[in-house]
Amino acid sequence: MKELWKKYRDLVVYLVFGVLTTAVNYLVYLPCYHLLRWPASVSNVAAWVVAVAFAFLTNKPLVFQSHDWSWKVVGPELSKFLACRIGSGLLETAVLFLTVDVLAWDGNWMKLITSVLVVIANYVGSKLLVFRKK
Repeated sequence: MKELWKKYRDLVVYLVFGVLTTAVNYLVYLPCYHLLRWPASVSNVAAWVVAVAFAFLTNKPLVFQSHDWSWKVVGPELSKFLACRIGSGLLETAVLFLTVDVLAWDGNWMKLITSVLVVIANYVGSKLLVFRKK
């Protein structure tokens, strides 16, 4: 059991924080989309900003065990993290714009579907590019 935990720890903990980050995202997206009646793409951008900040502050120390907060380490990590998240955020926003704002598909379902894809893409980007173990 200990060997399995050691092998899959990053993935399991990332999934937990991926779900939490998705929850933070939804806590911003849903009120913007339903209460404020913002377009899905605009609501998604607002939610993305808050979720990305939450994700970096939790993923760095808790998921990928990067505990050095000196600018020498944080600067490059944050730059790569933002680049990855901007890429997945643009993809998610484009899909929501096309499917919800243009084609009038259900905004709740499309947000859920794109969230799953984004969590997977963000894990791969964070694991391979941002918080690589040396």
